Amino acid sequence: MAVETIVSLLHHCAKIKAFRYGFSLHGAVVKTGIEYDVYVSNHVLNMYAKCGKINFARQVFDEMPEKNVVSWSAMISGYDQGGEPLLALDLFSQMHLVFNGQSFASAIRACGSLMALVTGQQIHARSLKYGYACLSFVSNSLVSMYMKCGYCSDALLVFAGSSGADPVAYNALITGFIENQQPERGFKVFKLMQRQGLVPDHFTFAGLLTSCAESENLHRAMVLHCQTIKLKLDSTPFIGNLMIKMYSKFNLIQEAEKIFRQIEEKDVFSWNTFIAACSHCEDYEMSLRTFGEMLNEHSVRPDDFTFASVFSACAGFASIHSGKEIHAHLIKTRLNQDVGVGNALINMYVKCGSIKYANSVFNKMIHLNLVSWNTIIFGFGDHGLGSRAFELFERMKAIGLKPDSVTFLGLLMACNHAGLVDKCLGLFNSMKETYGIAPNIEHLKCLIDLLGRAGRLTEAKEYMKKFPFGQDPVVLRSLHSACQL
Repeated sequence: MAVETIVSLLHHCAKIKAFRYGFSLHGAVVKTGIEYDVYVSNHVLNMYAKCGKINFARQVFDEMPEKNVVSWSAMISGYDQGGEPLLALDLFSQMHLVFNGQSFASAIRACGSLMALVTGQQIHARSLKYGYACLSFVSNSLVSMYMKCGYCSDALLVFAGSSGADPVAYNALITGFIENQQPERGFKVFKLMQRQGLVPDHFTFAGLLTSCAESENLHRAMVLHCQTIKLKLDSTPFIGNLMIKMYSKFNLIQEAEKIFRQIEEKDVFSWNTFIAACSHCEDYEMSLRTFGEMLNEHSVRPDDFTFASVFSACAGFASIHSGKEIHAHLIKTRLNQDVGVGNALINMYVKCGSIKYANSVFNKMIHLNLVSWNTIIFGFGDHGLGSRAFELFERMKAIGLKPDSVTFLGLLMACNHAGLVDKCLGLFNSMKETYGIAPNIEHLKCLIDLLGRAGRLTEAKEYMKKFPFGQDPVVLRSLHSACQL
């Protein structure tokens, strides 16, 4: 096989991330004895890096008897794109050859990922010295880096000094302003971009749509929606998924469903987003129907996020029958080792009134986190099994897991259900004294409710005076309700 043919095929494998074919081609390179050709080795290295096989790429890099600037740039870029910014910067610092634009851009992006402002400024200075800062892809990386570090004015200076800013630069500014809690400036840049005759793309709308949901600006969200329709972006999974999530934040599940139905090539993320949106809008029945449609009509394989979402729907719907069916399907898929799925499953059984099944799931989980413990503690407390809740609390502390405010809320509720007044008082006092956790309004409400029902009104009033939210209507209603019993 000719060198030109092998190089062309390696380039194509890198482009489409075809690791298996690329790996076979690497074997052919070794067999033909051309692996030491720097031109060929660079393509092998780049293929592995683009396929996300960074260790393979590094092995090729280390074994190259001759390296040029392309070799170094490809390896630095591989680390940057592979989520290893520290290794990217470390390799950049070892590079003693003449730099190129790609190596600068990758190193600057790595600084942005690490929010390493000082290092980024130093590399910026070197890029100016070598004349690469004027290249659009280098200046775009600089804009993004300064924005990620919170230096919006520096990002604007780079942007203003670049010759003929492209959509990538505008996107970096828009995203940067939104991430720095300055959405209005982001929308101003968006308008400027349009006045310049530049066409917005997926990345332009990503931050803008998210900002609309967070600021609860429905009018602006609908204007953006219209613009995505004109650009035929609304039917793409990337933008469609964002808009489903956005409309669910406004509790407009029908609008979210319209977008979901018109996405042309739904991936598992599209299904997950809509199922989660239904649960968020408390349309649990639609959430479960959509899951059934996903499995039976479209044969889309669910992932751990899918199961976590549908178990949440079962919990909201209090449908233990559906929950058990989906649990059985989960066991077949072998995704039940995911801690997030396990936590959702425990919560579902707790909400459906089956603490026995919830405890069984908890005991079989290989990995547990604080959410796992909090959920089962809540479950036992809610079912009037306060002693079991406190047993779990002691087990949790014994393994060195530090409780949080949610843990204490579950324990206080357990005391409330079991009528354990003195234990509740001791626990409440220990929050700040022993664990350094300041009680919030929910903790106080729980304590006041129990003291009120026990007829210990003087103590209840004393505790209410200790907190600025002691006279909050939520707390007062809790005391009033307790007094009426």
